[in-house]
Amino acid sequence: MIVYPAIDLKDGRCVRLVRGEMNSATVFNDDPAAQARSFAAAGATWIHVVDLDGAFAGKPRNAAAVEAIVKAVPVKVQLGGGIRDAATLEAWLGKGVARVVLGTAAIKNPNLVRAACRRWPGQVALGIDARGGKVAVEGWAETSAVAALDLARHFEDAGAAAIIYTDIDRDGALQGVNVDATATLARALKTPVIASGGISSLDDIAALKAAGIPGAIVGRALYDGRVDLKSALALAAA
Repeated sequence: MIVYPAIDLKDGRCVRLVRGEMNSATVFNDDPAAQARSFAAAGATWIHVVDLDGAFAGKPRNAAAVEAIVKAVPVKVQLGGGIRDAATLEAWLGKGVARVVLGTAAIKNPNLVRAACRRWPGQVALGIDARGGKVAVEGWAETSAVAALDLARHFEDAGAAAIIYTDIDRDGALQGVNVDATATLARALKTPVIASGGISSLDDIAALKAAGIPGAIVGRALYDGRVDLKSALALAAA
């Protein structure tokens, strides 16, 4: 199991939101590259980065911070937020990002997702963010009528490296990860599912691992000190 410590970027700084609400942002670090170095020093092999401003704007807004993170650490960076076309995707891969996450594009430009998965195998993940079981897009500002499982099944043959499943109602709320919904999704698919949203303790990571989930993104719990990254990595690797 891979633990992905998360860096969410807003105005060039590391923040955490509660349930995706931009006005709930808490700043945890003014230096994203330093935060990345801290995660790498703890033993992380991947870092999950989200350009929050980009997710709302539909194009990169924290490019300098992302580039600084990529240059600062020798680990793999997974990036989402504001990647809505092939040119942006290709540019990020060219700058050293190991994997990009397409979310809104899955609803609004499915052909882009399929073409990207074919062109860059192993480097494109599908982000499915759900509120009440329905997929949310545009930085979670809009909730569609599409069920998360239906969207995932639609792209099952696309060849995505992974599906990142976020339960928005739990994201940043430290209420525990939705193991049941994540495991149900994973059982229905062949594509690996990475859990995101609500992880608040080592018990959550243990439960996801027991359910066979191959990856977990941890954010606020690391910054609040509820989860020690070294311990989480050790548990995931055991």
